[in-house]
Amino acid sequence: MDEIEIPTEHLHETIQEKARESRESGWFKYVAISTALMAVFAAVSGLIAGHYSNEALIQQVQASDQWSYYQAKGIKAEIKALQVTGGLASESAVSKYKKEQEEIRQEAQKLQHESKILLDKHVKLAGAVTLFQIAIAISAISMLTRKKSLWIASMIISMVAVLFFTAGFF
Repeated sequence: MDEIEIPTEHLHETIQEKARESRESGWFKYVAISTALMAVFAAVSGLIAGHYSNEALIQQVQASDQWSYYQAKGIKAEIKALQVTGGLASESAVSKYKKEQEEIRQEAQKLQHESKILLDKHVKLAGAVTLFQIAIAISAISMLTRKKSLWIASMIISMVAVLFFTAGFF
């Protein structure tokens, strides 16, 4: 009587393959969730970076207006100084313009400083956006190539991006 062969080797391979697919699908869920979170952080970073950029521009325009006003006061002070030498105006009018000019200069410098602070925040958040985008791309590549090491690299880059994101508020 011939012995009936049961192809258990094939069955064993099928079980191993299904077990691997099950593990991978669990891993894919984590990759998908982490990538979605990266995308959310990238979007929020981009939105806030844009806000800071706009505010920095507004502050710089206001500073420029103050510098124009400063120059106008300086011209008026020079005209009054000429009138003083001609006996047409008093010395107090000249000192009034000089005092106003100093106050305007301080305001212009304050606005420029605020603009620089906002622009620095923008740069940090823009860096976070870039890092999140790189992490998203690497995460996608990790899914295509089924390499967990790439996903881990994307998570590390995301953590650095979170540091940039946090630094953008200080």
